[in-house]
Amino acid sequence: MNDALSNFLTQHRIHEVECVIPDMTGIARGKILPRDLFTASGEMRIPKSVLLNTVNGQQPDNGPFVGDTDPDMVCRPDAATVRIVPWAAEPVAVVIHDCLEWDGQPVQLSPRAVLRRVLALYEARGWQPVVAPEMEFYLVARNQNPHEPLQPPLGRTGKPEVGRQSYSIDAVNDFDPFFMELSAFCDQHRLGVETLIHEAGPGQMEINFSHGEPLDLADRVFLFKRTVRETALRHGVFATFMAKPMEGEPGSAMHIHQSINDGEGRNIFSNTDGTASEHFHHFIGGLQTYIPQVMPMLAPYVNSYRRLAPYMSAPINVRWGQDNRTCGIRIPKSGPAARRVENRVPGVDANPYLAMAATLACGYIGMRDRLHPSEPTDGSAWNVAHELPRHLESAIEVMRACDAMKDVLGETFVDAFCAVKELEFSTYNRVISSWEREHLLLLV
Repeated sequence: MNDALSNFLTQHRIHEVECVIPDMTGIARGKILPRDLFTASGEMRIPKSVLLNTVNGQQPDNGPFVGDTDPDMVCRPDAATVRIVPWAAEPVAVVIHDCLEWDGQPVQLSPRAVLRRVLALYEARGWQPVVAPEMEFYLVARNQNPHEPLQPPLGRTGKPEVGRQSYSIDAVNDFDPFFMELSAFCDQHRLGVETLIHEAGPGQMEINFSHGEPLDLADRVFLFKRTVRETALRHGVFATFMAKPMEGEPGSAMHIHQSINDGEGRNIFSNTDGTASEHFHHFIGGLQTYIPQVMPMLAPYVNSYRRLAPYMSAPINVRWGQDNRTCGIRIPKSGPAARRVENRVPGVDANPYLAMAATLACGYIGMRDRLHPSEPTDGSAWNVAHELPRHLESAIEVMRACDAMKDVLGETFVDAFCAVKELEFSTYNRVISSWEREHLLLLV
């Protein structure tokens, strides 16, 4: 047992420990252990196949990925991730674990291991990625019937929102009790959130994170989603990270700002004279080339592709431009030290570990292979033809055929992840929708 971890448990008089791992969907899996058992064992063992669960709890044929006997894996706590669970009635801690084979090697199916693998490629070249995610989500009225459309919640005024309320302070204040408790929970959870914004949709909010190291940010986003959902339940509403929860309303994204430092902390996207470097342009070239190849990691569900529609504040292209929000790749205005690239394609429904691994992998290949970007887009890119897969099924086919991503992310992971997504798609495809009943029942 790590001394720092043991001291944390003692200092906070922890009774129980939530031992968690993120599966491929980003759902927390694991065990809750009494402190004494957690301290004595020092690790957790659970079936490797747990990583292959679909969002609705099924698994593809896992034999090719975990073996015919469905063996355990060793889950070792990462002491840097230990935190108090702020909403628990008694002192409870949560610790994110790394998934290891019995010989100590990382389990290739683990999202944390996939991100670590990409970061190791950067480290081998003396590079340190820096990321800052922006998280959009909706607050909605409680709804127990999945066949009914979601509705905006009632705030302090007792009225639901109507119309567009982008950046409205009053619209945020309508949910002050929720946000005050969420802020307190985020502080106790050491999540490092910064700005709160009301987005365009009714009850749609955005919270931005301070920039930092990608694995740490992925951990914080992973914990943040659970924190938001738990806080919402305490205030009588639901919080959803669906990419497109309401028809006719904007979807929710996880925009990821990225820059790369060298070993001395200098931003390699800028030359010494302040101009944009070759690394900067090659990084963008990598994103333009490979974002379409990793779309299941950025838009993992059928619902994700409903968000990616023109004129709805979501990109359908991989064009890039200076401070241009119609492009999938936006370059915010900044000084040379803060020059960065914003990937606007990922949905907030994406697994944060895999979304960050995917976008950094694209940029890495671009810099490694010196890929050149297109010319920047100065005007609106809304009228550009679709440059991304239009639905999950085609996205899976494209990703499975991408040898470059198999090399960077690991062939076992890519094959297993695509198998999970295919099973989710086939399960969805059996559903008869209300649209079909409305328009086909008596008319065809």
